[in-house]
Amino acid sequence: MTKPISSTSILELAATSSISSRNAYMLQRNAQCRSMATIVPPVTQDSTSSRGPTAMVFMNMGGPSTTDAVGDFLSRLFADADLIPLGRLQSYLGPLIARRRTPKIQKQYAAIGGGSPIRKWSEHQSSEMCKILDRTSPETAPHKPYVAFRYADPLTEEMYAQLLNDGFGGGKGGRAVAFTQYPQYSCSTTGSSLNELWKWRNRLEGKGTAGEKNPEGAIQWSVIDRWPVHPGLVEAFAQNIEAQLASYPKEKRKQVVLLFSAHSLPMSVVNRGDTYPAEVAATVYAVMTRLSFSNPYRLCWQSQVGPSAWLGAQTSDTVQAYVKKGQTDLILIPIAFTSDHIETLFELDQEVIHEAGHAGVKRAESLNGSKVFIEALADVAVNHLRSGESCSRQMALRCQGCKSERCMEQKKFFVGSGEMLSAF
Repeated sequence: MTKPISSTSILELAATSSISSRNAYMLQRNAQCRSMATIVPPVTQDSTSSRGPTAMVFMNMGGPSTTDAVGDFLSRLFADADLIPLGRLQSYLGPLIARRRTPKIQKQYAAIGGGSPIRKWSEHQSSEMCKILDRTSPETAPHKPYVAFRYADPLTEEMYAQLLNDGFGGGKGGRAVAFTQYPQYSCSTTGSSLNELWKWRNRLEGKGTAGEKNPEGAIQWSVIDRWPVHPGLVEAFAQNIEAQLASYPKEKRKQVVLLFSAHSLPMSVVNRGDTYPAEVAATVYAVMTRLSFSNPYRLCWQSQVGPSAWLGAQTSDTVQAYVKKGQTDLILIPIAFTSDHIETLFELDQEVIHEAGHAGVKRAESLNGSKVFIEALADVAVNHLRSGESCSRQMALRCQGCKSERCMEQKKFFVGSGEMLSAF
């Protein structure tokens, strides 16, 4: 088996690429402190496939696996202007907010078992998906699972260094697919993860020995950037809702209100033209269509941070409002999350539902290890692999109010050509 990348191999990468000594030191320090999420055999081209091997990289926000990791997680999160824009004072306010919130958030992670389960579920989902892909897409096999988190271990730079260590890139070529685990695209989530991936790609293999920007033998990237109404995703959500509806007495079942809850966004991001609200709404409508609109429903938004205006109505306020009106049979559905983490296990289960004070307020199970969901992941992936496309048509179109040069350059890279880009 391939060993996780060592500090020595990171320094070797620095000597053979455009990575600076400062970045090499940071990677060396990360390697000494952390282990990689997924250990895979070395990559070799063989007669079993014509276009493999293929690295399947699951991208997500991540979460601290222990309470001791909460501080670093929050520091990275509040430093990310794509997710939480704090203006010119970001470098000052981000660390300040992170330090102040750390003790409170540590208690919340302690209350759900001492850490986030998102890494466990991401590794399980990616591994099981790759097993299916090896059967359904032998021409791109073997498929190797990787996980890249934006704010927690394994970080994007660790994943990328591991790819190189496993035989991808570095003059050897190979294909990698960045597969967002946010089904609905937002510049704050998928966009931020792609910005980070693009940054580390440039640092670790952005230039060849002759200074060319796309050196021969570099990893060939493509992106699955959104999949909000995929039939398998819709089916997985619908089955979990039906399972929870079955827990109510038959005579009450049709009156249960379905509350779809998604992570909110700052209104500054929404007003810039971010597609996330529309894509979340599309998922909700697709799920309700599958359920034949059997119940009344609403879409609400959770996890607001700070005093600025965020997209509403807030989930907690919505539940309280319905309970006060006498509607005490409610099912919360985490519609924008692909596994359990702090927003489901603590915010929904231990805050919103607990504060409602009624046994009829429940939550649908998260997707986690759902076989239907994992089969959906494989179907999304195989369709992408066979499409020959580098990303969706939507990804090439920038938000109406976007002024980020980094976003524009990242899109140019992943689209593969400036010809598809619109609205510079």
